[in-house]
Amino acid sequence: MEKRLVFTGQDQILLESFTPPELRPGELRLRTLVTLISSGTECIVLHRRFDAGTHWDNWVKYPFYPGYAAVCEVIACGPETSRFQVGDRVVCRAGHASVQTQPEANCFPAPKELDPRQAAWFALAKIASMALTGTGNLFGRNVAILGAGPIGQMAARWVGAAGAGRLFVVDPVAGRLELIRRGVDAETLALKSSDAPEEIARRIGDPGIDVVIDTTGNAAVFSDALRLVRRFGRVVILGDTGSPARQHLSSDVMTKGIRITATHDGHETPEWNSAKAIDIWFRFIADGRIRLDGLNTHNFQPEAYDNAYAAASDPGAGAMGITFDWRNQQ
Repeated sequence: MEKRLVFTGQDQILLESFTPPELRPGELRLRTLVTLISSGTECIVLHRRFDAGTHWDNWVKYPFYPGYAAVCEVIACGPETSRFQVGDRVVCRAGHASVQTQPEANCFPAPKELDPRQAAWFALAKIASMALTGTGNLFGRNVAILGAGPIGQMAARWVGAAGAGRLFVVDPVAGRLELIRRGVDAETLALKSSDAPEEIARRIGDPGIDVVIDTTGNAAVFSDALRLVRRFGRVVILGDTGSPARQHLSSDVMTKGIRITATHDGHETPEWNSAKAIDIWFRFIADGRIRLDGLNTHNFQPEAYDNAYAAASDPGAGAMGITFDWRNQQ
């Protein structure tokens, strides 16, 4: 019998048994190797950290099957499939489960030589890449990223690969900033976002920060981003807060002529989408332009789900990449 994780209610988790459905035309059966917890999204859902009437409130219904970053091997191909064969390694946006049944179109090739725990970052990398669709050309421009959690880690690596000028990353947790420095050439500030504008202004002077990317999902940080960006600069909202009504405009928007862009996982276009982002991400890892050293901090068997989500929910746990290893479930 196969196993999968389910949130049965607020703060309630279960590892349940299930029977995979029959393969339909165009589908693949996949044996899961590793899944990565999206700590921001999954903790918001598990603990119901969102306001009534928000898109979160409309989306989250229990039972809720969490997870969207799975590294798998193909074990069966349904009729009308052609891109993959048994034994291929793929990644897909699927939940924490021992087996996946996915449309072939939703699966993307993954390099077998890459540690599956590193390959599992593909989904958060794709989400973070959406920030670049809202920034315009970053080459030589000064960028500040607020937040060095999982999405902030991925955003910093994309911005570095895009050829930004001076890149600042702000987070009060020193350990997170160490992981930033291991992965990208950035100036790191162990500060609250509210203290960053003055310090960055002291360091950089004119013309200031061209683009600020808020990755935190913390509604209070939005006003700090508005203070930090230069005149006629751009603020990109990447972190999806559960309390959007608490994100307040300030007089900086009008006096500085700030452009505000919201980016989201679902904002795909023919020019930038999952297939393109994931392909480029793996190519950048292969040629060394993107480094993931040290990002995987915790690895759990699925039966230890309580410990995994405790680590994901505790800012003091020092967690970054939290994975479930499903290979012993076979």
